[in-house]
This record gives sequence, structure tokens and C-alpha cells, in this order.
Amino acid sequence: MTVLAFQAAANGAVFGTEGESPTAPADVYSANGEESGPVKSEVHKLALSDKGHGEAVLSQRDTARFGLLGVSWTDPEAKIKGTIQARTRSAETGEWTEWMDLVPYPALLDGKRAGARGSTEPIWVGASDGAEVRVSDGAADGKLPAGLRLDLVDPGASTTADKTSGELNADPAAFTVEVPPTTPGPASTAPTPPIVSRAEWGADESLNNEGPTYLPGGKIKAVFVHHTTDADYSCADSAAVVRAIHVYHVKTNGWRDLGYNFLVDKCGTIFEGRQGGVDQPVMGAHTYGWNSESTSVSFIGDYTAQTAPQAALISASRVVAYKLGQYGVDPNGTAQLTAGVTQKNYFGESFEATKVYPFAAVSGHRNGFNTQCPGNSLYPQLPQIRSYATGSVAGLKIDSLGGGATQAGTGYETPGPVTVNWSTTTAPNSLINKFEVLVDGQVATWSWGHMRAASVNVSGYGDHTVAVRATHISGKVTTSPAVTVTVPGPKTFKPVTPTRLMDTRSGLGVPKAKVGAAGEVVLTVAGKAGIPTSGVGAVVLNVTATNPTSAGFVSVYPNGTVRSSASNLNFTAGKTIPNLVTVPVVDGKVRFYNHSGSVDLLADVTGYYVKDTSGSTHVNLGPLRLMDTRSGLGVPKAKVGQDSTVDLQVTGANGVPADKVTAVVLNVTATNPTSGSFVSVYPHGTTRTSASNLNFTAGQTIPNLVIVPVVDGKVSFYNKFGAVDLLADITGYFTSDTVGASHINLGPKRLMDTRSGLGVRKGSVGPDSYVTLDVAGVQGVPATGVTAVVLNVTATNPTVGSFVSVYPDGTTRTSASNLNFTPGLTIPNLVVVPVVNGKVNFYNKGGNVDLLADITGYFVK
Repeated sequence: MTVLAFQAAANGAVFGTEGESPTAPADVYSANGEESGPVKSEVHKLALSDKGHGEAVLSQRDTARFGLLGVSWTDPEAKIKGTIQARTRSAETGEWTEWMDLVPYPALLDGKRAGARGSTEPIWVGASDGAEVRVSDGAADGKLPAGLRLDLVDPGASTTADKTSGELNADPAAFTVEVPPTTPGPASTAPTPPIVSRAEWGADESLNNEGPTYLPGGKIKAVFVHHTTDADYSCADSAAVVRAIHVYHVKTNGWRDLGYNFLVDKCGTIFEGRQGGVDQPVMGAHTYGWNSESTSVSFIGDYTAQTAPQAALISASRVVAYKLGQYGVDPNGTAQLTAGVTQKNYFGESFEATKVYPFAAVSGHRNGFNTQCPGNSLYPQLPQIRSYATGSVAGLKIDSLGGGATQAGTGYETPGPVTVNWSTTTAPNSLINKFEVLVDGQVATWSWGHMRAASVNVSGYGDHTVAVRATHISGKVTTSPAVTVTVPGPKTFKPVTPTRLMDTRSGLGVPKAKVGAAGEVVLTVAGKAGIPTSGVGAVVLNVTATNPTSAGFVSVYPNGTVRSSASNLNFTAGKTIPNLVTVPVVDGKVRFYNHSGSVDLLADVTGYYVKDTSGSTHVNLGPLRLMDTRSGLGVPKAKVGQDSTVDLQVTGANGVPADKVTAVVLNVTATNPTSGSFVSVYPHGTTRTSASNLNFTAGQTIPNLVIVPVVDGKVSFYNKFGAVDLLADITGYFTSDTVGASHINLGPKRLMDTRSGLGVRKGSVGPDSYVTLDVAGVQGVPATGVTAVVLNVTATNPTVGSFVSVYPDGTTRTSASNLNFTPGLTIPNLVVVPVVNGKVNFYNKGGNVDLLADITGYFVK
């Protein structure tokens, strides 16, 4: 006989790498949808004819339908030393099997009981309707036991019993129901494995009117492993096999109940055996002479010539770990067992009743009794069962954090939800009972052993730890090294005088050379141009790409992090393109990546965000047009000439307060330039530096977002060459008052791409049309409390000259624009757009254009 366990998923499905699937096509003994509740099985008894000279037969004949058979005789202690063979006819094909050897059971396995019979071990043959038997004691003058008969068991079928689903809709019936003890059994160091209960496999409890019995000492010291010696079977029929063994043990052998404590099929499903409670020290009838201090697991099948599948071994290990774990027994250890009878085992070792002998805590039937059980192939697998039952999850580590997380140095930053990805060297997955994700040492979520990722929410500003804890089927717990995850707090803004920090043309800040294809340069920003050496959360840079040899893009991202697919500047060969970038600072440096060709890069700092409240907060305003030299709005009506400046009043008008304004956020557009030039936007009343905000060629229309400090309430616009019209739309301002919102770093992460249908419908935006993008509750942006999002918007593949306006959904679009472009031009621009109802609209004036949007942060109150 045998004891084994199985690994199952949360929904009751079993894992298994070998053997048949539990969902194999059902036969007559699989669930047929016609019955529910306990299954009434039948035993057909056919007497054998004694031919004399120690021989008896049952001639080939038709029979009632059956699925399991065995030969029995009246005296349970009588022995047949010769051969007992049977063959059967398939009810489906009509073909007869080869002769099968039937092995006698040990005598009195369930004690001396009235009506007990001697018998062979039963054999499962599947749906059959014909049988033939021959018995010989091996001697011409021999004498066979009296009362020889063939017992044929029809296990019946049930709607629930063969599904192992954990659900039962039993109707009231007149039978004795098992009543387990009201006090639970001792807690185990190992998890309780999924077990198909007697009710679920359809046990007919009317057969068990004596009730369960328990170990005299109340403690399990060892587990004996068996096999049932059944022939081949489908896992869909496993419940029927268990029912048939139950009926055979009771009706044929005359036992109290099914002999084994647990059974496991080749797919790894565990079945509750003898009644009394899976958590209790139930006395079984499995290993003659040793039942009073042990429990049992029996592998359903014959493992004389074939090894047990891994799924079955793992399930057996789970039962072993659980039952021995209830009593502090090491599955790799030894047990001292008292012999109940005088006998020898398979190896010729003698035992004397009442004496104590050492056994492995996980032993085979043959270790205690003279039998080949659990089979010559399964017995060498017992060390594997012990190993599984005592193992632990090895090599557990967190591989990466995704979702809303971005790598920052040796840790990660996130505004909230993260996806934790982990790995382990332990295989297969069914050796792992569960994983738990710990945030600051507390369980945030859990998953089954086959999972390798889970999402959790990390909340509260500051540093947090994330780790993964794994529980092996043995009950041993392993915890991965923790990863630090920082939820960055709100940051406030400090403007600085626009200053050039980097120029690859002259070697300022970085080596003097163009940035090649897939090349990068690293710029130190901490401690430069008024930026502190510590406490900086992000810097605001105006980045310009010039002299590109081919179309490409540039990504600006924090040094010490993994670059995402988001871009900041997209350009074509020979074009000069600027764009404002707000980039987080991790280690005081910023990286600039060029995708293709070679390009010169310039970077001018206009401000930075600090990780405290000492800076300014942001207030949404507009978009509202403040200046247009074409119409004379805000300034005189005239182009700005060569080496000339116009001054724009920004405070005390158009909703901007008269005081406490530290900087304004302007979308500035240059149009109708007569020659190549650049425009610098800087605080009025200060000395202009070499920094620039817009670089353009003759006839080009180009926009750029500008965050410019305010000194005396005005902003100056300087043009270097030729003449150019300038437009300025305000989108907000920073104030030293605390009424505004603070900035949260995020990304960069791509939220929208009309080329692929990311975030919006797939397809370019047509003339006088718009698309609407959800931004609240997406990619780490909170669902509520967001006043504005910071988006890097790129227009590409435009068919005509046009402009795009980005504005809050639920509001009326104004005349302000964010991107102005000509046919075939790819142009980016940073946009700070208010959030009204969680959505943002992108409007295109003419032609068709594809639009991309990458989020870099947001503002919260």
C-alpha cells in the first residue's frame, strides 16, 4: 500500500508533467451528469469451480458491468502459494486482455474481524463486461482455500465525485455520515495540501457504520508508501478507482473502511482515504504490524516496472510534509516503531512483537512487511519524496520592478503601484506552495507557486522595502533580498537664470564631439549654475539638437536608471529642434541618448525642483495668448528685428498675480523668420546669457515651452538675426505662495501613439479633429487630486502645415497652440496641461498628423 500527495492550483486544477490529464475523455466511470451525492456501488460475486489438484477456475463468461476485480476466499489467514490470474473483456471494444497476475493481500491488515476474508489486491480494469479466472497452488496434490470467488466492483459514477472540484450538492440520504473530532488536529509546519474529500469522491458512508479509530498514542511517527497495483487508468476515472477500492476493502475484505489514509493518482490529485479527518492521527489498515504508529500514502497504479510521475511524487511529498509536520517529525529522519507482530520484511529482516525498531520516517511497505510494495521502481524514488518534503525554495530574488516603477540607482522610484517580477531556481513550480509580496515587511498580496509576478501598491512618501517570500511544500519559508522603492514626495520649483550647461560643439560640460548613433553623453547638473549638490529632485533643461546627419530622436533621462522608449526631441536631417525637458535627478547627473546618425546637443538650465517646500508651487492658467507681434497683442505690432528685444508684462494682468510670482510657463512660437536665428527668453531686468530657447531656419515655424523666471514682472524676448514674429501663450505660473500644486516625477512613459493605437484610436488625427486621452489613473498618475500633467507631445508625418492644441477635456479650446509644423516635419514640445475631468484633448487644425505623448510628471495639491 502507498501514501502520496499532490500539488493543485487555487481553482482545484492539478499540476502534472506526466501521466494523463484529469480532463481526458470520460468513460463510463467518469462524471456522467446523472447522479449527485454518495455513489452506491455494487459488488458482483462469482464462485470459482474447484477442479481438484490445487486448481480452480472461472470459465470465460459475460458479466454485469464492473471496473475493478479481485479474488477472495473465506479464511483470511489462508494462503495461496501458487498463481492467481484473471483477464477481462472491455465493455467498449469487446477485446480480451492478457492474463494478469493478482497478488494476495497480507492477512488481517485491519485486525481480526468477523466476516473478514482473505483476498488478492484489487486491480482496476476499467469498464468491463466479461471475466475469466484461473488459480493454482503450484502443486499437483495441493489444496486451495475454501470459498474462492471473483469479486467484481462496479463503482458507479457521480456528477461531483469525478470532477475533484471541491463542490458537492448531495441530496439527503439514509446513511451514516463521518463525524470527525470537534477538536482540530495539531498545526503542521507544512501547508495543508489540496485534498479531495470523501464526500467529493463519492464515498458511500453507509458502508462505514463503525466510525473511525485513531492511533493509540495519538502521534504519527512515520509514513509508509504503497502502490495499489492497479492496472492503467485515466485520471478522469481516479475517483471511481478510489470508490472501487473502498467498496472492495469493506465488502470483499470485510475491513472497517478503505485501508489507506491517503491516495494519490498519477496526475497528482490527492484523495482522502480512511475516514476520521485528514488532520487527525487516523488508524489505517495498510502496513501489517505497524499501523498503530504510522499513516500511509498509496500511489494509485502499479509501479513495479515503471517509475511514478513527478506530479505524483510531489503530491505524496506534500502529504508527507503535512502529516509529519503535525508531530515534529523530520521526513529525512528516523522513527522508532514498536512491532505489533512477529514477522520478516522483504529484505529478510526479522521483527519480534513488542520490540522497538528504527525506520526511516518515510518508508516503503516492504520495509515493514514481506512484499514488493511499493514496487521495484517506486521504492528507489523514496529519497526524492523525502527531499521534496524537506526542501526549500532556492535562488529566490527580485529581478525587476515594473508597472509604475522606474529604476533609480540600486533601487526604484514609483508614484504608487508597481509590478514585482521575481525568479527562483527551484523547479518544478509545484514544489512551491505560494509566494507573498512584502511591502515594509507586511504581506501586500500573494500568488500561487507557478506565478512569477504580482502587482502591489506602495504608498506613502519616502523609502519602502519590497521583498518576496516563498513557502515550500515542506513549509520552509525563504525571503528574497529586499529592494528599496522610493515614493517621491511633492517637489517645489526654484527658477535660475537661464544658463548653458552643455554644448557638444565646444566641449562645454561634455566631450567636444557629436553624439553618434546609439551614443550617450552624461552631464553633471548638481552643483552647477546655482543648482545645489543635494536635495534636487529634477532639473528643467532646454535641450536643442542641431546639425543632425539623419532623422532620429534624443532621449533625456536620469543617470543610474534604465532608459525607456520615450523620446524628448525628434528631428530630421539638417534641422535644429529645441525642447524643454523636466528630468529627474538620481545621482546628480543626466544622460542624453541619440538613436541614429550623429547630432550636436545643447542644454540650458532654467530651474530645478527641490524635495521640500522651500520652492514655488504651480498654478494652472490658460492656455491664454499673451503676446502676438503680428497683431500687436501685448507688445508693439512688428517683427522682432536683428539683435533686438521686446518686453512683455506678465504679472498683474490676465489672471497672473501682481506679486509672489517666481516664474511663468509660456509656450513661445517663432514664425515667419527671414533668416536662421535663435530667440532667448529671459527675466527682464537681468543680463541675458548665451542660453537660447528657440532655434530656427528661414521660413520655419517652431514652438517651445519656456519656464522663465520673473524678476520685475516682465519677460524679455531677444532675436539674434533677421526678423521674426513671436507668439507667447501662458499655461501657468509658479508662486512663492503655497496655494499652488507641487510636482511629482513620473516616467518618461509613453501614454499615446496614434500610429499604433496606444491610448487612443489607431489612425492619424484629421483636419479640425481631436483625440481624447485618459491621463488620470493611468501609468501611475493618481485618479484624483491631479491639477496638471506634464506631457512631451510630438507631431509627426503631417500632410500640411498646421498646429496642434492640447487642452483639458471638458473645457472650451482657446486660440492658443502648442505645436506648429510644416508638411513632413517631426516636431516635439513639452506641454503642461491642466486636468479637469481626468482627460486631455489633442486638436489638429488642418491635414492629417500622427501624435505621440510621453508623460514626465504631474502636479498635485
